[in-house]
Amino acid sequence: MDKENKTSQRKDAKVVNWDELRRRMEKSRAALEHGLQPTTEEKNKTLKHRAQMLAVESKDNEAAEEYIEVVEFVLAHERYAIASQYVREVYPLVELTPIPCTPAFVLGIINVRGRILSVIDIKRFFDLPEKGLTDLNKVIILHSDDMDIGILADAVLGTHNVRLSELQAALPTLTGIREQYLKGVTKERVVVMDAARLLSDKNIIVHENV
Repeated sequence: MDKENKTSQRKDAKVVNWDELRRRMEKSRAALEHGLQPTTEEKNKTLKHRAQMLAVESKDNEAAEEYIEVVEFVLAHERYAIASQYVREVYPLVELTPIPCTPAFVLGIINVRGRILSVIDIKRFFDLPEKGLTDLNKVIILHSDDMDIGILADAVLGTHNVRLSELQAALPTLTGIREQYLKGVTKERVVVMDAARLLSDKNIIVHENV
C-alpha cells in the first residue's frame, strides 16, 4: 500500500519550468526598477530643493566672511572711513576754543555736554589740501580705553559695511604719514583708516601744559 501511494505522488508532482520562473522574476525586477524611477515632478522638486540648499550655503559662506562697519566721511574732497566701533558720536563743530602752544594739527577744544575734548584736523596731520571751515563741518568723536578725541570732517556720509577681503593694501597716491594709518582702500577708493593706531600714536596726543 505504501509503495503504491509513493508511486502516485510521483506521478502527481509538477515539473518546475525554470525558464518561466526566470522570466517572471525578470519581469518583476523590471517593474520594481521602473517604479523606483522618479517622475518629472519629483525630479523638479529635487532640483528646486538642491538650488535652495546651495543658496543657503552661499549665504552662510558670505556671512562667514569678515566685515567691518565703518563711518564714511569727506576730507578735502576725498572719501575716508573709520571703524564705527571707535566712533562714540558725530557732533557739530560749535564753539571751538583754540589752544596756544600746540601743534598745528590741533584745532582746539570743544565742550561736549561737560566733557572737554581736543579736536584734531587730520587734513593737516596727513598733509592734505586745506579748505576753510564751513557750517557743514562735523566732529567725529573717537573713543578708546585710553582717550577720547575729535577729528574734523567736512561732511559725514553715513555708515555701511566693508568686506575686509576686498580691501587693497595701498594706493600709489597714499604715501608718507597717510599710509602709516591706512587699513585699506575699497574698490570705490574709500580710504579706511586704522583708528586703533591713530588713537594710540603718541604724535597725536598733546602732553604740553598750557
